[in-house]
Amino acid sequence: MEGSGGSSSWTPANPAPLGLAAFAMTTFVLSMFNANLVSPAGEPVVLGLALAYGGIAQLLAGMWEFRTGNTFGALAFTSYGAFWISFWALVVFYAKDITGNAGHDIGLYLWAWAIFTAYMTVAATKVSGSVLLVFVLLTITFILLAIGTTGAHANITHWGGYIGLATAAAAWYASFGGVVNSTFGRNVVPLFPAKR
Repeated sequence: MEGSGGSSSWTPANPAPLGLAAFAMTTFVLSMFNANLVSPAGEPVVLGLALAYGGIAQLLAGMWEFRTGNTFGALAFTSYGAFWISFWALVVFYAKDITGNAGHDIGLYLWAWAIFTAYMTVAATKVSGSVLLVFVLLTITFILLAIGTTGAHANITHWGGYIGLATAAAAWYASFGGVVNSTFGRNVVPLFPAKR
């Protein structure tokens, strides 16, 4: 694209709305099952979504955030993209090989993601109110799922599903705001930027 004076100018698109949308949709579908709002018989529907959209698309968004110089976005989207790919691989290939207490072992996996999400929440305080809300809710989601899985407490897992649905809604809102504001070229959807 030619800018003024014949020089080449190009501004990359913001990858955050893609990463947030991929995270939101995959979290929404899995959380519907975790909350026991749909039949568990349909759980395999999550797997393709986890690999393709939550995993690969979000991983790409993370790589593109490196290009923009956004350390927070790069780490968040790359990590949660890898989370969804690892979730897909765990369910498809590895969970059947767990010979010990599967609840404790998968609980450990969820606790590790809760710890990561908790410290990312601290960094999110400098991003925006919308993103901060996503991370607060996601931290609670991981903690509830970890407790529910470790102790085989179905009701706590269901609550993790409900908070997961709220997390997905918050992430969709942040994605919606990012894409609408970019498309309209002005702040149509408030994203509550953090005070610097």
